[in-house]
Amino acid sequence: MANPVLPSSGVLSPLGLDAVRVLPGFWGDRIALNREVTIAHCLEWEEREGWIGNFRGERPRRGREFSDSEAYKLLEAMAWADHPALPALAGTVAQAQEGDGYLNTRWSGSRYTDFEWGHELYCYGHLIQAGVARLRTHGEDRLTEVAAKAADHVCRRFMEGSETCGHPVIEMALVELYRVTGAERYLEMARRFVARRGLPALADIPFGRGYYQDDVPVRQAQVFRGHVVRALYLACGVVDVAVETGDEELLKAVEAQWERTVARRTHLTGGMGSRHADESYGEDYELPPDRAYNETCAGIASIMLAHRLLLATGDARYADLAERTMYNVLATGVALDGRSFFYVNPLHVRVPATPLDGVNHAAEGGLRSPWFDVSCCPNNVARTLASLPAYVAGASSGGVLIHHLTPSEIRHGGLALRVETGYPWSGSVSVRVLEDGEGRVGLRVPAWAADATLARVPVSSPDAPLPEGPVIRPVDPGYAHVEGPWRAGDEIRLELPMRPRWTFPDRRIDALRGSAAVERGPLVYCAESVADEPPLGDVTARAEPPVEHASDDGVVELEVPAALGPAGNGPWPYGPEPADAAGPAEGADVRLRLVPYHRWGNRGPATMRVWLPIQEGRRA
Repeated sequence: MANPVLPSSGVLSPLGLDAVRVLPGFWGDRIALNREVTIAHCLEWEEREGWIGNFRGERPRRGREFSDSEAYKLLEAMAWADHPALPALAGTVAQAQEGDGYLNTRWSGSRYTDFEWGHELYCYGHLIQAGVARLRTHGEDRLTEVAAKAADHVCRRFMEGSETCGHPVIEMALVELYRVTGAERYLEMARRFVARRGLPALADIPFGRGYYQDDVPVRQAQVFRGHVVRALYLACGVVDVAVETGDEELLKAVEAQWERTVARRTHLTGGMGSRHADESYGEDYELPPDRAYNETCAGIASIMLAHRLLLATGDARYADLAERTMYNVLATGVALDGRSFFYVNPLHVRVPATPLDGVNHAAEGGLRSPWFDVSCCPNNVARTLASLPAYVAGASSGGVLIHHLTPSEIRHGGLALRVETGYPWSGSVSVRVLEDGEGRVGLRVPAWAADATLARVPVSSPDAPLPEGPVIRPVDPGYAHVEGPWRAGDEIRLELPMRPRWTFPDRRIDALRGSAAVERGPLVYCAESVADEPPLGDVTARAEPPVEHASDDGVVELEVPAALGPAGNGPWPYGPEPADAAGPAEGADVRLRLVPYHRWGNRGPATMRVWLPIQEGRRA
């Protein structure tokens, strides 16, 4: 099955790219753009920067110590997308592999001398994931041979001892290779890598061992901490090991860590990461909007983890977080033209960025850039969008579950379905049965969708006329199920309330007191000011019902009343009495336009904020 995650057990089973076809719409358009534009863009830049040339032996070597991994992520994207450029790139990579399977263009002459920062095993992990993608979509070829040879080298070199990598990813890659080949050594190697971490297995560093989750063993950890991408990639591997070995205690440990992390260390967009210095979580409720890091790769890793936990447990809350992160981090990470990217995704940008048409060496937020000297995010976006159909639906006993509401065709067992919807702009979802069949159909009702309704509309026929009207029933958040049998033309209609809503932060989040944000459906909205008009630092919003404005292409923007106060010019911004939380009451009234967060930054340099200062006592 063409799927990046194929567990041998779990409450739910995934459906792959061969069972789910995403049609034009929000995600279908992005998947097509990714195949037609973004993958070629990434290949062009990797050639331009010399990272592909490293595999040809061109000197001097160029790029960071982990740049090999970017070629491997791109190969994985090509595999899922069936991209014609894959064989040539795979052949270039193959020529750099040594006879015993070792493959690294940076460390060949000094192997395994820096486990903390060297990224050798990390690079293997992405190579193996590319090989697995190729096996599941094409079968054996040069790429799969290279990946298997590297994995066997890892097992021979690391099965005994106490070493591991400062950047996890090898763990989940080895488990997936086990799943596709059945070779037990790959699962055992992954299990040992997980067991070693936190003993400790790595040297201490200025950021502390928590930076790479080596401070305590996995089973004893209470929350995700340290470098966010490392933490989430490790958690993915831990879930994979737990599922394949039947280790319920290990799985429960990750579930508990995820729950606390979501409750205390996750931004409204689903983004994770509060600190720029070490790309880390920070402490509980440390969620500043302007210094939020929220790396695009971290959002992708969160989606990967939530998907694994969903399959293992069947709990819809994991799909809820995956959806939030997909629409507000993954979709944000790539521009509408597919050729520029955000590395980090803050929730407040105070100063418009300077336009850039080359490599961004800073990777700070507020600037969509065509490339970065650390370009994990563009390639990660490419491989995720290429495999996204595999996240849309799954199978439960006797039926199909639709996790993510997007136009698609789904075929599994005795069911053939076509999903039609304008989601996330519209809350109307139609699931039409294409062929007579049996089985239960489940649709996820998002956690925010109170007052949702569901109706089954049978097809009319001479012997079974259409009833006077379908039976409409309210459905709660979670999975709403409709039982078969089915006749071609039968329809399920889900209606989700798409009213804009104000969202208020927990008061323990110091940086957000006195502010609120606006959401509609799965989308977080933000105020964006191109050329600083209006100056967002002087705006105070009134938490009254937002007004909707829909464009010809269906995109919904919102408008809220606000007061635009004069720029402060006092000698000192503090005083003996509390400041008026409502802001300058004498300020000029304005209508503040809000755009979906994932669309901001597409019109050029701008200031932006998600959390708006509001007048107290004026909540909608």
